[in-house]
Amino acid sequence: MKIDSGTLNGLRVGFKTSFQNGLAQAASQHSRVATKVTSSSKSEVYGWLGKVPRIREWIGDRVVQNLMEHEYTIKNKSFELTIGVDRDDINDDNLGIYGPLFSQMGTETANHPDTLVFPLLNAGFATLCYDGQNFFDTDHPVLDAQGGTVSVANTDGGAGTPWFLLCTKQALKPVIYQERKPFEFVSKDDPKDDNVFDRKEYVYGVDGRSNVGFGFWQMAWGSKQTLNAANYATARNAIMSMKGDYGKPLGLVPDLLVVPPSLEGSAKKIVQSMLVNGGETNEWAGTAEVLVSPWLS
Repeated sequence: MKIDSGTLNGLRVGFKTSFQNGLAQAASQHSRVATKVTSSSKSEVYGWLGKVPRIREWIGDRVVQNLMEHEYTIKNKSFELTIGVDRDDINDDNLGIYGPLFSQMGTETANHPDTLVFPLLNAGFATLCYDGQNFFDTDHPVLDAQGGTVSVANTDGGAGTPWFLLCTKQALKPVIYQERKPFEFVSKDDPKDDNVFDRKEYVYGVDGRSNVGFGFWQMAWGSKQTLNAANYATARNAIMSMKGDYGKPLGLVPDLLVVPPSLEGSAKKIVQSMLVNGGETNEWAGTAEVLVSPWLS
């Protein structure tokens, strides 16, 4: 195959099309548990996470609900994926393998947020959130009705395989996916480029900037206890009983049970089976959707 500007342009278009096909075919799950926030700088400070504003009866003047300031910052990171195409493969018209490679590049790009979001959930038992406690902890500080500080839990501990019950119907989900620069397909395929001149290699890749962090811990329950009906009930009751400062109920209803593949059967038995124990009605059937994530393995 003769290599000229027309050939290179055709290859670039073909590789990008394969890349976009891979993007479209990917089954990314991160948007179920994470809110996407667009970033405009090197990092973003989420000081407002410490206060959930609540409606009050208007008596007298308005009461300005100032947002509590916290030093919770998510710093963006840079990511890239690059594929090199040997000039000899173009000369010899040996390009069949590259189509699937660029499709896989698209799939990897679409799944990239998943590789950040779900491992962060797993790490939540030992990773700090906005209030200075681990995201899943037993002593998150909250003000009671009298203004005193009390400890509130969003985990019941354990030593087994982690599973998570989440409230995902609010404006902010339990995890934040912060995107500074969306992934973009780029190429270095000019004959004058150093990679072509020095290594006879045409280079194509994607790059972007993003990172993840935690939102409101009140909207998530993390457990390493056995996933059974009793522990599921504990988690569900805890989230629905969550209160904000000064004893105001948050009105949260969990809707998503997130598990690794090893707990898929247990999760479906709890919230999908209509009958249990040889014929008894399952009181928890339909109370949550099951999300099985391979990124939790």
